Amino acid sequence: MKNNNNNNELTYLDFFYPEEKLAVFIDGANLYAAAKNLNFDIDYKRLLSWISGQSRLVRAFYYTALLEDQEYSPIRPLIDWLDYNGYTMVTKPAKEFTDHTGRRKVKGNMDIELAIDMMELAGRVDHIVLFSGDGDFRRLVESVQRRGVRVTVISTTRTQPPMVADELRRQADHFIDLIDLAESIERADSGSQTAQVITGGMA
Repeated sequence: MKNNNNNNELTYLDFFYPEEKLAVFIDGANLYAAAKNLNFDIDYKRLLSWISGQSRLVRAFYYTALLEDQEYSPIRPLIDWLDYNGYTMVTKPAKEFTDHTGRRKVKGNMDIELAIDMMELAGRVDHIVLFSGDGDFRRLVESVQRRGVRVTVISTTRTQPPMVADELRRQADHFIDLIDLAESIERADSGSQTAQVITGGMA
């Protein structure tokens, strides 16, 4: 049943059916990095409107880690806006540490939270859209598919290296390149400093 967009006569709109129950899972950090590498900023209001127009949207989850001890985080305006405008926010504190070279790094992996939510919701939807290219999700996608749910992965192959892991793309029923959605979900002021803040520059 896999399509993976090999048929040139099909467009990504053919992957959606109006009566299907649909759930969206957004790996915030991964999506931000993909859009940044493609040089555009995402308008999350337009994204929700676009996805709602394809099928019967049940839930749209957005996952990101936050630095709790920061007085102000550039991603906070995004979190608050999404929370009030149709998204289900899933956050947790990010952990700061110093690596072996002495560099300060931040760890905030949300894979477990996303996986649990997807498995719990799989029995209530027909179609799941995953905004991530993380290959760690391949096994999760396979498990959801065994429950009869179609999975569409949205990421990009148009960067060097590609943002989507080959094993995840192969596992998905369908793959949509993020750049092909730019016309539908890009911010009007894409590239501005304000847009970079609102789209979650530290996701």
